[in-house]
Amino acid sequence: MTAAAAGDPAGGGLFVVFEGGDGAGKSTQAALLARRLEAHGRTVCQTFEPGHSAVGRQIRRLVLDPASGDIAPRAEALLYAADKAQHVHQVVRPALERGEVVVSDRYVDSMIAYQGAGRAVELDQVADLAWWAVGRLRPDLTVLLDVSVDQAVATKVAPDRIEQAGLDFHRRVRDHLLALAAADPERYLVLDGRQPIDAIAQTVAQRVDRLLAQSALSEL
Repeated sequence: MTAAAAGDPAGGGLFVVFEGGDGAGKSTQAALLARRLEAHGRTVCQTFEPGHSAVGRQIRRLVLDPASGDIAPRAEALLYAADKAQHVHQVVRPALERGEVVVSDRYVDSMIAYQGAGRAVELDQVADLAWWAVGRLRPDLTVLLDVSVDQAVATKVAPDRIEQAGLDFHRRVRDHLLALAAADPERYLVLDGRQPIDAIAQTVAQRVDRLLAQSALSEL
């Protein structure tokens, strides 16, 4: 199921996700897109994972706090799945049903890449769990901001628990995100995250504008 199928057809709901490694600029670009859409009269739900729900905030603290220590990879995946299930239930799906544009910083691909490829556990099982948790709700567009691990997470001053997982872990994450995008190019926009911020924002805006125009035509 896509966001278009889940949302109110008359409302023009759209689901856009930003993915990428830590430090790739996802939050910046999500905020820029949200502000641009709002300036053009769109109602936007800007959100993020993990943590944009009451339950999610508790999960975020557990999975990112270095004090949580060694969480078993399967336990970590289950915690992230719980966050995603609550996030879609409480935030994403209601916004789509209202016909809003949902702009999310991270979604299912992050869980597959981090808790699957990064932790080197069964990818198919992690993917099945993640998509089950969100009721198979797929984004209309995933923007993947690609940066090298050495340019991003390795430069973090105060890394959280996931950022502390090591360079090999984060290289596996990056490789798998790129593989996911290569497998479904129609649903992805892969951009060099070290381009100028305004240039990235313009390219994203153009792609989103086309999707919104297509959605409007399909309603005629």
